[in-house]
Amino acid sequence: MPKYVIEREIPGAGSLSERDLVAIAQKSNRVLAKLGTDIQWLHSYVAGDRIYCLYIAPNEDIVREHARQGGFPANRITRVAATIDPTTAEQD
Repeated sequence: MPKYVIEREIPGAGSLSERDLVAIAQKSNRVLAKLGTDIQWLHSYVAGDRIYCLYIAPNEDIVREHARQGGFPANRITRVAATIDPTTAEQD
């Protein structure tokens, strides 16, 4: 199943309190529960004025639907082409 990186522009995201982040995560989880098992949120990175989320989903449409139902921006959705890490350098 494809993975997607979602860039969400949220002014002041890096200054959100733990309580705010908990509320965002809870709302996201409620929407995901309604959408079913076709979409899975792996994790997110909060940096500056953006939140970058990694999802597993069959297509971009369901990612957009999650954003719409949750009231979250989805300014850019990019399908992940490959994943690399330090162990990639060890491949022959």
